[in-house]
Amino acid sequence: MNYQETLDWMFSRLPMFQRQGSTAFKKDLTNILAFSAVLKHPEKKYPSIHVAGTNGKGSTSHMLASVLQSSGYKVGLYTAPHLKEFRERIRINGEPIHENSVIRFIENHKTFLAKQKLSFFELTVGMAFDYFAVEEVDIAVIEVGLGGRLDSTNIIQPLVSVITNIGFDHMQFLGNTLVEIAGEKAGIIKTKTPVVIGETQEEVAEVFCTVAKQKEAPIYFADKLITGNFESDLKGAYQKKNIKTVVQTCKLLKELDYNISEHALRVGLLNVGRNTGLKGRWQVLQTKPKVICDTAHNKEGLSLVMEQLRKESFQTLHIVLGMVNDKDLSSILFLFPKTAQYYFCKPDIPRGLDAEELKDEALKFGLTGAVYASVDAAYNHALNNATPEDLIYAGGSTFVVAELPI
Repeated sequence: MNYQETLDWMFSRLPMFQRQGSTAFKKDLTNILAFSAVLKHPEKKYPSIHVAGTNGKGSTSHMLASVLQSSGYKVGLYTAPHLKEFRERIRINGEPIHENSVIRFIENHKTFLAKQKLSFFELTVGMAFDYFAVEEVDIAVIEVGLGGRLDSTNIIQPLVSVITNIGFDHMQFLGNTLVEIAGEKAGIIKTKTPVVIGETQEEVAEVFCTVAKQKEAPIYFADKLITGNFESDLKGAYQKKNIKTVVQTCKLLKELDYNISEHALRVGLLNVGRNTGLKGRWQVLQTKPKVICDTAHNKEGLSLVMEQLRKESFQTLHIVLGMVNDKDLSSILFLFPKTAQYYFCKPDIPRGLDAEELKDEALKFGLTGAVYASVDAAYNHALNNATPEDLIYAGGSTFVVAELPI
């Protein structure tokens, strides 16, 4: 198979949560443990950092990788989902995994993958762990896919565990209360391994402290410990919290004899996009009219983005909006401004929410606009309608941003 045929096989044969939703989700480590054994436990061949959290875990992972790269390390970075192309998920020093490496890996393990009925995510975790071992990275930053305790990435023994924050998302898998969700994410805390908590949240801090005590794991609340001012090329106001998480994690890495200077820390934070290829986080696509996109897709993430949007100057606000069909719309739509002009669309995945349904629900919250056949059509209509003094925001789902020209 060539690269495209290999991808087609992966997408067609293996259940994928991002596209299908709950039918593709496996709450069990059996498959990944079996796959790791077949691969000869590659995740044990290099040190790693494990990053979980409801919001900010992707940005935090990319920031950590960028700082470590700026410090001279060969850094593996595993994140999900991808925006444009599968290989974005598996990078070394910002460079995506080679197409030939993907082809070879699938050819070598196709029979096992099909027989064992691995999910798409389980496959990519195994591929990433193996690739980082083969390429002999100095360290790997591993982002949790969903939850923590039973996530496929949770077979690693990291140097540091990181949990950014807790919010309401994926409740059908993780629980309906913040305490339940925190309990799932606390599952990445390992025995005698330091854990950094990004945000001190009264409702769940005790959950983390209890688990950390049971595991004899030193616990650090970054927002209480980091006071300095650090700039980043990631301009979302919400990144201030993620930056503190990164700085605290780097302090712990320095205690473990990693050579991370103040200069490397600041340079790494200022060059996250360039070093790692991260896109879609409060990303300005153009000016006149100004166009901003963001992958925020749950109540906590969107509330921060809408807060920042309100601080922007514009004549008319145009919002290109699409979502997936497993979101509680009532907990999200009230956050959006009633004065904006809306362009409703459905992201091009099976999980995408029908745009007519989104429009009908939005109307209940005073949000009005038209329905378009695709994200592209909605975006182009917004561009055509906007004056140079207007502002266009596109988001609501990672998969809306994935279809934009970023």
